[in-house]
Amino acid sequence: MSVLQSYANELLSTTATPGAGESSWFAIQTRPRYEKKVASELQKKGIDIFLPVFSVKHQWSDRQQVIHPPLFPRYVFVRVAPTLDTRVSILRTNGVNSFVGVRGIGSAIPDGEIEALQTLLEQRVPFEPYPYLKIGQRVCIRGGCLDGIEGVLTAVNGDQSLIISVNLIQRSIAMRITGYNVAAI
Repeated sequence: MSVLQSYANELLSTTATPGAGESSWFAIQTRPRYEKKVASELQKKGIDIFLPVFSVKHQWSDRQQVIHPPLFPRYVFVRVAPTLDTRVSILRTNGVNSFVGVRGIGSAIPDGEIEALQTLLEQRVPFEPYPYLKIGQRVCIRGGCLDGIEGVLTAVNGDQSLIISVNLIQRSIAMRITGYNVAAI
């Protein structure tokens, strides 16, 4: 066994993973402005990806246009089984730098964090990128189309907002919760 193979086996054995063959969400870091290219290449390889984007009106000197930049620049989420072959295939994709987590091997992201982001995007709830927060009260929305969404309650410009975070990559989004029934967890 080569030194490289033994190192790869050591990395995989130290990763806290679910049961064998079970898929989990992982964040991969990309080169700057390669998120959409990486997502496209990974989809061609048959890998389940999630690249959250948002709409913003951009003003150039001669025109205005709505663009769809990634919500979390330099990150793409993949749902894969944590096997060596899968990791190598992802890492060999043009534009991929590494898995996010301990020693570059990746740490699984809780399904609930990705599902909360997917629900917000599907429901087209207005939101904006927000600085990552570690402190604050955790709350849960009760009722309506966002029932069960959890996050941190804060105030932005006097409006109550819910901050939904992906802890592994330390990125967050904020949405106004005026009119929603919110309960402390």
